[in-house]
Amino acid sequence: MATMVPWFVWAGALAATLVLAAWYTPRAWWRRPNLRALAVVAGGTLGFGLLFTSLLPSAPVPATLAAIGPAAGAHYRVVDDLNLREDRGVRAARMRVLRAGTVVSTTGATDGDWWRVRVEGSGVEGWASSLWLRRTDERR
Repeated sequence: MATMVPWFVWAGALAATLVLAAWYTPRAWWRRPNLRALAVVAGGTLGFGLLFTSLLPSAPVPATLAAIGPAAGAHYRVVDDLNLREDRGVRAARMRVLRAGTVVSTTGATDGDWWRVRVEGSGVEGWASSLWLRRTDERR
C-alpha cells in the first residue's frame, strides 16, 4: 500500500521547477501557454517530486493500515450461498457450496479478496471470496 506524501513535497517540487525553468529556458517559451511549457512544468514537478519523496525518511505503517486482512480465527457469516474452493480464483475447483448463514473462521491466509477459511463444525478448509463474508457481530 502506498503511503501519503505530504502536500508540501509536491509544492516544493513545483516551486523548484518554476525557478529552474525561469533561469534555464528561453523567455520566448513562456510568452504564451503551449504544450512545451506544460511538459516542462509537469515533467519537472514529477521529477522533483519523486526525488524529494525518495529523500524523505520512511515512516512506519500504522497498525490499522498494516492489518488489512482478517486475523486468524476471526469468525464470519456467509451472506449468500458461497462456493468454497480448493484454491483462490473463480476457476479453481469447487469443494462445496456454503449456504447463507454458515459461520466460518479465517486461517489468516489471504490473496486479495480471497481468504482461506475453515467451516465451523466440520473443520473443512478452503478458499472463499471475502466479498460474501460479514463479521458475525455485524448487522445486516
